[in-house]
Amino acid sequence: MTNKVPNIRFKGFTDDWEQRKAGEIFKSVSDKGYTDLPVLSASQELGMILRDEIGIDIKYDESSIKNYKRVKPGQFVIHLRSFQGGFAWSDIEGITSPAYTILDYQEPEEHCSKFWKIVLTSPMFITRLETVTYGIRDGRSISFTDFSTLNLNVPSITEQQKIGKYFSKLDNLITLHQRKCEQTKELKKFMLQKMFPKKGEKNPEIRFPGFTDDWEQRKLSELATMHARIGWQNLRTSEFLDQGDYMLVTGTDFENGSINFSTCHYVQKERYDQDKHIQISNGSILITKDGTLGKVAYVQGLKKPATLNAGVFNVEIKDENRTDGKYLFQYLKAPFLMEYVEKNATGGTIKHLNQNILVNFPVAISEKSEQQKIGEYFSNLDHLITLHQRKCEQLKELKKFMLQNMFPKKG
Repeated sequence: MTNKVPNIRFKGFTDDWEQRKAGEIFKSVSDKGYTDLPVLSASQELGMILRDEIGIDIKYDESSIKNYKRVKPGQFVIHLRSFQGGFAWSDIEGITSPAYTILDYQEPEEHCSKFWKIVLTSPMFITRLETVTYGIRDGRSISFTDFSTLNLNVPSITEQQKIGKYFSKLDNLITLHQRKCEQTKELKKFMLQKMFPKKGEKNPEIRFPGFTDDWEQRKLSELATMHARIGWQNLRTSEFLDQGDYMLVTGTDFENGSINFSTCHYVQKERYDQDKHIQISNGSILITKDGTLGKVAYVQGLKKPATLNAGVFNVEIKDENRTDGKYLFQYLKAPFLMEYVEKNATGGTIKHLNQNILVNFPVAISEKSEQQKIGEYFSNLDHLITLHQRKCEQLKELKKFMLQNMFPKKG
């Protein structure tokens, strides 16, 4: 049975939502001859965007644009991939391919465009499109005739406006945190290029105040010792446990420079006791040597004894008075190690990072106090990136939940 009201509503709204055919709400429009307007392209993520901004040199016959259809702000476009991402909403005026269908409202004063933007790009709507898009693939558009037969639930214009405004704010917050995350990543990329000496140089371009001494270059083996489970020590996957007291860390547990303990398996105590050199603790630096080579993780938040499988190196610093762990981790996580690995890894189709290769990796190093400042600086950037990523995911989950509860379940 069709629900006529959603589970969650703004205060003051109690009326049933009205069920109407899409053809009663929307109409197909085809305004041509606006050759002075910019050409728009349909994007699943961003809706209608300027073709010049998509970064692809698309050729089209200038003489044919007289047949392109005008799109006005607030209108929708049924494009060739609508069956995958819903209809493209436009907040700019322009012209687009005559192969597309442009949707406008039968009674514009009765509808809020931002509300319908949420509806016509929602996962629920895309799922419902399957009923009228059976057999459609890339290169063929959904017909307006088929779309017009769908039943849509319609609240009052006032409630539409409230819902549209709410989801617009959510989308803006998601975009804000995505942008801040990307900006922080770009800042980190820039500073990685500037805060370490370039090849053949003894000083970086950017330094913290008070540091003037030349940097030195050392082999990784001079700063740390690499340990790994020798020949798997006959450890079989059949010994992996879903729970226990002794954690087993593998390369698949590496996540954004740290360890995702929720994905780790466990082993019996005798497997943990087998090799003290691969017993890890908070502050340990790990590098993958099989599978995805050269991934680096810094262990934090470990609450149980843990050991490694054969695909991971434990990097033990030799002299902590000389080498800072966070600095070495950040240096290993920078592009330098991955570039070195790609040049030197052994094997055919399946590559391996052998210890005799890793020990020769060159590390630029300064005095300990400068290392600490650099390590802390990049750790703070990593924290900001993670913070924005986590906030973005939380907002996306909130949006998903509200989409499921601020609209009637069916119809």
